[in-house]
Amino acid sequence: MSQGPSQTLTNVSSAVDPLRACVHCGLCLEACPTYRLTGDENNSPRGRLLLWRAIDEGRLQADTYTDFYTDECVGCLACESVCPADVPYGHNLEIQRQRQVEAERAHLDWRVRAAGVAVKSPAIFNLALAPARLLRSLSLLPHPMVFKGRPALLKSTAEYAADLVAKFNPTGPKVAFLTGCLMEALFREINFATVRVLVENGVRVVVPRGQGCCGAFHEHTGMSGAAELSVTNQQVFRAADVERVVTNSAGCGFALQKALAGDPPVQDVLGFLGTLDVKRQQEREGLYKVYVDLPCHLVHGQKVDGIPDSVLDATGYRWELAPYARDCCGSGGVYNLQKPKNARHILKSKAAFLEKVPKDIVPIVATSNHVCMMQWNTAKTFIRRRFEVRHIVQLLDPASSFDST
Repeated sequence: MSQGPSQTLTNVSSAVDPLRACVHCGLCLEACPTYRLTGDENNSPRGRLLLWRAIDEGRLQADTYTDFYTDECVGCLACESVCPADVPYGHNLEIQRQRQVEAERAHLDWRVRAAGVAVKSPAIFNLALAPARLLRSLSLLPHPMVFKGRPALLKSTAEYAADLVAKFNPTGPKVAFLTGCLMEALFREINFATVRVLVENGVRVVVPRGQGCCGAFHEHTGMSGAAELSVTNQQVFRAADVERVVTNSAGCGFALQKALAGDPPVQDVLGFLGTLDVKRQQEREGLYKVYVDLPCHLVHGQKVDGIPDSVLDATGYRWELAPYARDCCGSGGVYNLQKPKNARHILKSKAAFLEKVPKDIVPIVATSNHVCMMQWNTAKTFIRRRFEVRHIVQLLDPASSFDST
């Protein structure tokens, strides 16, 4: 369960003091997108840890200067993957952002504050975004972050899954599915594709009623409510009588893993499909080639090596990892709303390869996190050639063809 900022920073482990475990080796510097962007030591994990430690010891007063560097952090957790001392940097970051909010020093965009309240009630959030679903279904995309798709306007993923399971009666493993907040409210077609792919592969899918936001939004922003959401999801998913919970959003999966603590286990849906003899789609020769980008909260948060080759091969597309696939795209939960200039600069370096793809190929940037998809879609404002953005599960789903979306 997420804990509130009133805890001491040493509570995360009896063996490690989170603020004082850093050995100052500097390996985190080149892994950090904001350090690479600015060259400023304070804008690195090592620098931030020193600032936070000085505040904790009373040698420095938290103010606009220290808040600036805390706010600059994308929260990608790439530093954790290279840290030889296993510093729980992400935990430290969550605590600092919670303290900013408590002290009323947080500089949260009004849209972020409104969303933080709305996602606590899935019914209200789904209703609020119904007009946006309608616009997407009409192929009217009013914002660069909104990618193509045709979500169901009224039918929920829970209803869809119940109908599909009743129709095909799969007999394989039984899993619960986390539908997510923004995914269900705006990008519901990805949830439907996930259900179709699971059922097609013999998986019994249940979508527990009463599930709530995973809490990732509140962890990213420091807003209160993550602990209460964790309790709700613990009650709902532990009562579901399933062998595991699957998610189709890396950030949501990471947050739910922390909330459920293995009871039941949480797994990314693509990793789960990799444990099955996943049904292979027909070969798709010619126009399209897939470039796989790996979400930070999958590889650095959940500590998953990547997407199983067997799953990527099953899409039928030619594929390869995108250049710098393990580097952050700049989405960072809500970072691209809070720090759009930084996010754009971070993405530009990652997206540059698209200009070098041969002109007779349409590249598909494929990932497993909808917020990353939103960030990649903004590259269409500066990449002057056609490319598509898709969730990998859509590439496993014949119904999610380019003609239908």
